[in-house]
Amino acid sequence: MLSRRTLITGASATGAMLGLAGCASTPTHSTDVHPAYRRADVQYATREPRGTIVVDPQHHYLYYVEGGGQARRYGIAVGGEGFGWSGVAVVHSKQEWPDWYPTSEILERHPELKTGLKELPGGQGVPGGPDSPLGARALYLWQGNKDTLYRIHGTNEPWKIGTNVSSGCIRMINDDAIDLYERARVGTKVVVLAPNGV
Repeated sequence: MLSRRTLITGASATGAMLGLAGCASTPTHSTDVHPAYRRADVQYATREPRGTIVVDPQHHYLYYVEGGGQARRYGIAVGGEGFGWSGVAVVHSKQEWPDWYPTSEILERHPELKTGLKELPGGQGVPGGPDSPLGARALYLWQGNKDTLYRIHGTNEPWKIGTNVSSGCIRMINDDAIDLYERARVGTKVVVLAPNGV
């Protein structure tokens, strides 16, 4: 049987697809976050109204617009798919300690993960909790009636904040994911900037 760290580390290395299956992670030490990517209240010029989330994948920041030229800025890690999607979405739903469901592609490449999976309501996966690769919180982004398969979620790999990682989605340290979760409501507008910042 795989140890918890082996399972989570293996999941992180899989290049997880976006969606419920994506965005894998491991154990947390907030001191491992580079100071430039620690949560901070900053001046931020934007036309977006108060309460909007702006994701800047190129510079590895996520902003929660406070209004009056201010925002709460969080450092993020960006997966490959995080660079491939930009546009406007809304927070369709939020989840505390979400379950993680690996895709069939992940399991084909890493069959050893199967031994650590449990039968959950949505299929085989890792139950929400400290072992879940989706971390402490997840925000699920939709456009109209369609799931973008794009997630903002926690991670247990704070040392990767400020970098590009193999798996998709937008990762935040768990403390930051919890902070954002408390601020952002279902229906919150999310703007994901293209690489050129537009």
